[in-house]
Amino acid sequence: MTSPQNSQALAQAADCVLAVEQAMRDGGLWHTDVPTPAAMASRTPFCADTLAFTEWLQFIFVPRMRELIETGGPLPSASGIAVMAEAKLTGNSSAENRVIEVLAAFDRLVEREAG
Repeated sequence: MTSPQNSQALAQAADCVLAVEQAMRDGGLWHTDVPTPAAMASRTPFCADTLAFTEWLQFIFVPRMRELIETGGPLPSASGIAVMAEAKLTGNSSAENRVIEVLAAFDRLVEREAG
């Protein structure tokens, strides 16, 4: 059973996931082609050896976070996604800046919940 505090954190995480998806769609960063299962099975952090960062967000991060939220958590114990986003995205568009901003909010949420 999820606690009210955990429920609130999951709702905030859901807001972050939706905002990432919306920023990617609005900015033309949403992919139409699904990567191969082999590419998505990479053991390298963020599948950096097989996927573009935006592909990882769309096909790995977003679905995993949706599943976690739907099943009641818990949130990860740590997150450094914004740092990776800053390294991989140019920040030259409002969409990329929004994605970075939302991922930073997600990182702060995870850090706060981890205590």
